[in-house]
Amino acid sequence: MASAIVVGARGRMGQLVCATVEADDALELVGRYDVDNIEELDEAAPAADLVIDFSSPAALAHVMAYVRRTGAALVSGTTGMTEDDLAQLRELGKASRVVWSSNYSLGVAVLRRVAAQAAQALADWDIEIVETHHNQKADAPSGTAKALLEAVDPEGACAVAYGREGIVGARPAREIGMHALRGGTVAGTHDVHFFGPDEEVCLTHRATSRQIFVSGAVACGKRLLAAEVGMHTFDELMF
Repeated sequence: MASAIVVGARGRMGQLVCATVEADDALELVGRYDVDNIEELDEAAPAADLVIDFSSPAALAHVMAYVRRTGAALVSGTTGMTEDDLAQLRELGKASRVVWSSNYSLGVAVLRRVAAQAAQALADWDIEIVETHHNQKADAPSGTAKALLEAVDPEGACAVAYGREGIVGARPAREIGMHALRGGTVAGTHDVHFFGPDEEVCLTHRATSRQIFVSGAVACGKRLLAAEVGMHTFDELMF
């Protein structure tokens, strides 16, 4: 049985991760960490095989210190990461097994692949990405929306319009719209719209609970334990 700790354990996602790990016969939950005891990761927290982190970028230094000290594998689902944060995770991957994803849903992973294929086939069409989340979500646009943007424009060749206001004029051909909606208790909905002459294609993923992300992260963590040292992707481990 592999041992695991959860970082961000008091949050909505963290609570679900703890419950899912405890219900898994292959894992043993040996620690829960959040803002009140996060500094214990630097020196005092016991060694575990796996860290599942759904906290905030502010906790990254403590999580990395723990991984360096114990050699634990790290599954990070923390959103709001900067490019520097992600660069630090890639550097950590030179010594440990690491995976970071903005979304651990298998359905979203498929959506990214299908959206990338559609963007290639419909190269001259207009693209708009719309994401909807609950009214407590802190970051916008969502990490998943950013991943979808990368899927449809991997070279970053298009300008991105984060919402529109005023007299904006005709829509430029090489522009992608990015829109964030917030309200209620929506777990997460992502739409990728492709607009062509007289027709539209819309690809949608709708989450009805956070459990899909938690189950995917825990399943990914178990596969990461069997992987080689390195920075891995969710798609690579699960497909």
